[in-house]
Amino acid sequence: MADSDAPVTLRTRKFIRNPLLARKQMVVRISDGKWIWMWAEALGKAVEGLQSDPGRGEPLNGELCFFGLLREAWTDCIVFPLNSDILHPNRANIAKEELREKVASMYKATKDQVSVFGLRTQYGGGKTTGFALVYDSPEAMKKFEPQYRLVRVGLATKPERASRQQRKQRKNRQKTLRGTAKAKGAKAKKEK
Repeated sequence: MADSDAPVTLRTRKFIRNPLLARKQMVVRISDGKWIWMWAEALGKAVEGLQSDPGRGEPLNGELCFFGLLREAWTDCIVFPLNSDILHPNRANIAKEELREKVASMYKATKDQVSVFGLRTQYGGGKTTGFALVYDSPEAMKKFEPQYRLVRVGLATKPERASRQQRKQRKNRQKTLRGTAKAKGAKAKKEK
């Protein structure tokens, strides 16, 4: 059966820093933790051949270089969409609020700076993929994020609109009027 306390693993890929929109973006994956360590090892081996950092001229082994690259990449980041995989075995799904908290803690941000959307659970369950945006500040999120997503997370209110039927009736009434009478809302003249 589904267990709401079952562990959830979050994996991100396609991490991009987007300074124009003041955010970091990535794909989010919920999964087990093995992939992260494999990625770290592969990146460490890839930079193992570097003897020194050209900017500083100091010798680096693979591990130091790996963490130096991570540190530099982090300090250059402001906003990003994340492509993520969420692994949730023995669990039906994960709530967006919980996911926002996890992504915020991963990227040292607050929950108000994170937008999660486009979540799709694979057939059979246990794995979900979606997108996450981590903004530099809540103000940047309010500035760039679409209104409907802000409404979902409670940072905006839904605008009040007349019902679809009322809008349609108004449109058809306007067809019978000409010129400035449409703005005044005057009634159409009756034909004799």
